[in-house]
Amino acid sequence: MSPVCGPGWATPADAIKNAKREKLLYITCVQLDPTKPDYLATVDIDPESETYTKVIHRLKMPNVRDELHHMGWNSCSSCFNDPTKSRNKLILPGIASSRIYVVDTSNERAPKLHKVIEKEEMVPFGVTSAHTAHCLPDNTVLLSTLGDTKGNNLGDLILLDGETWKVKGLWTTGGEKGEFGYDFWYQPYWDVLIATEFISPHNWFNGNTFEVIKDKDLSGRTLNVYSWKEKRLIQKINLGDEGAAPLEIRFLHDPKSQQGFVGCAYPSTVFRIFKKDDNTWGTEKVISVPNVKATNWELPIIPGLITDILISMDDKWLYISNWLQGEIHQYDITNPSKPKLASTISLGGLLTQKGIVDALDAKEPLIIQGVKMEAGPQMIQLSLDGRRLYVTNSLFSAWDRQLYPDLCRNGSVLLQVDVDPVNGGMKLNENFLTNFGAEPDGPVLAHECRYPGGDCTSDIFLAKD
Repeated sequence: MSPVCGPGWATPADAIKNAKREKLLYITCVQLDPTKPDYLATVDIDPESETYTKVIHRLKMPNVRDELHHMGWNSCSSCFNDPTKSRNKLILPGIASSRIYVVDTSNERAPKLHKVIEKEEMVPFGVTSAHTAHCLPDNTVLLSTLGDTKGNNLGDLILLDGETWKVKGLWTTGGEKGEFGYDFWYQPYWDVLIATEFISPHNWFNGNTFEVIKDKDLSGRTLNVYSWKEKRLIQKINLGDEGAAPLEIRFLHDPKSQQGFVGCAYPSTVFRIFKKDDNTWGTEKVISVPNVKATNWELPIIPGLITDILISMDDKWLYISNWLQGEIHQYDITNPSKPKLASTISLGGLLTQKGIVDALDAKEPLIIQGVKMEAGPQMIQLSLDGRRLYVTNSLFSAWDRQLYPDLCRNGSVLLQVDVDPVNGGMKLNENFLTNFGAEPDGPVLAHECRYPGGDCTSDIFLAKD
């Protein structure tokens, strides 16, 4: 193992071999009662602890109607060679309010609020609704944005100072912008940052309509490729209707890898992204989840609706969550151009609801410790050693209300799936359940998960040469 200089790990192999087992999990929680604030929950996931699986701390935001969604760190493995850095601030954008909260996690079991960045600080740069946050190696934090100041679609990226937490301005240069915004990943070794697209904040906050997603004028189908050095948009890759709503993007963790994957929600496809011989970037569809015929539902079919994807730290396994069909799929990506389905696990979803699908497609409802999984698996987070997969089941409050109304009445859950990282395979841990339907202020919607020590979807590594 390389000597530890700063936060994170020198290499993905270091993280797999030397990281201690995760003991705490931070989760964004959205209040269903609009008069109550969202909060960051700290869950004890140490099996040796007396409070195992319990929420041990709730950091309530000072405002309401934020819709806490995704979050990222002030520093990660991209800052490993800087001994002045530490991973002690968590950045929580509120996509509905356009506020950004900076949370101090120096006391890991009881985080506290450090700073609030108001919407007005972003407006002068023409953007709102920050979504994904990634630390950069130069003491700044980069966030993708979903829209302009009026809630219309606009894909851009904005920088925060990692000390003062002032908005520094747009990261991008040049006049051309992404038509829509959502997620992103960067690989400095290959001079690239690639951002994905979804729909405008206005359409998203008004609730899901599949007609919006199917309309190419109202939803994204493009990967926006930027030069890392020049910070300008250099290529647009249109995925077509088979790539409608490309959401989460993950590059392989190997910083010299020239490829990654993006999950496309409505068509339930996964595209491989790769660098071509002419130094441009290309894509190919490598996974397609078949639709299931529906009856007595708003569409004649139920898509998988891929809402999250994740790559194990050793770059061997790809996981996708199918929120509507209620399944997590595990693929062997030893050959990234030909993923092989290794295992599938059913965790709720529409296929468990009576009268919606034919008997041959129906699944048994998931009831664990007397609590029903009201929706399918949504956000997923894997332990650094690849052995434990943590799962929540809320996507976004407006969508939850439309597609899974019982989820909004009863609250969401956190589950753990045990994984075989050598041969593949997944099995639900029946002894693990955090029931967010039993929270002190009423049921809440639990969404994204982070560990204090870093995780598979926030740590980006830099090449040594």
